[in-house]
Amino acid sequence: MRRPARRLAALALAALALVACGRKGPPVAPERRVPAPVADLTGLVRPDAIELTWSVPDRRADGSPLRDAAAATVFRTEDEGRGEPRSALLSGGRVAGWSEIATIRLDEPSPALQDGRLTYRDRRALALGRRYTYVVLTTDSQRRTSLPSNRQSVTYIAAAAPPPAPRLDAGDRQVRVAWMPPGRLIDGTPVPGPLAYDVLRATEPDGPLLPVARTEPGITTAVDTGVENDRTYHYAVRAIRVDAGTVAVGAPGPRAAATPADTTAPTPPSGLVAAPAEDGVRLSWRPSPEPDVARYVVYRAAAGGPFVGGG
Repeated sequence: MRRPARRLAALALAALALVACGRKGPPVAPERRVPAPVADLTGLVRPDAIELTWSVPDRRADGSPLRDAAAATVFRTEDEGRGEPRSALLSGGRVAGWSEIATIRLDEPSPALQDGRLTYRDRRALALGRRYTYVVLTTDSQRRTSLPSNRQSVTYIAAAAPPPAPRLDAGDRQVRVAWMPPGRLIDGTPVPGPLAYDVLRATEPDGPLLPVARTEPGITTAVDTGVENDRTYHYAVRAIRVDAGTVAVGAPGPRAAATPADTTAPTPPSGLVAAPAEDGVRLSWRPSPEPDVARYVVYRAAAGGPFVGGG
């Protein structure tokens, strides 16, 4: 009788262990539960800062959803730009030998976070000609920290000065934009080579400027066809300098305004027929095929005389 009792007790303990565990497979290793590392960190130079952007991870290292990303931490190292930048090794939740320059909360609203992408501008003691390399870490609500992101190196170079206000030529549903290139960089030195340009547009005199076109280097004209007739648009241009893989975006220049309009005469009506009537002359014609005809003007002339417009 003792053996069956012992066997039943062992089976009961095993069942309790299964219920308490609640798992159907082996547990996930802790290092697989950390947030996945950022893979798309990018950087460019603004007139007074280095701007970094990246996507907030939505997965963990094991591929499961990440719904509690709590913070992003930015680390930086700098050098003269020779050889490979310093390696980024995680040690105790930090990047060994790198400077921590910012922590951005992800569990509360922030203007730095838009549509899942973060933007951070580094203005800390930047020196022209120095190379700055960045990585970011993501931490969840349980303080589990991702591996470092891809390294992003940016050489801090001077952006180009703002171009003058553009010259605008408004037409039918389009605006031609032309401008003069800036002759100097913001540090006063000459522009070392051809620049590309962003054409920016706003719908209000002081409204936000949004890019509508980017030119190839050396091109100083563009045509904006994404506009409506009889509406005023405001344009400015900013210069884009590229040097040794670093992109420097200048500040926008002064604005200019233009109002597109349909200046093409409509196709004339056809098939005019005049028939005498008791109270005058009855006229009929086939209308112009243009969709934006507002009205028709009837002209009349005596035999051999000039035409005079009527209603």
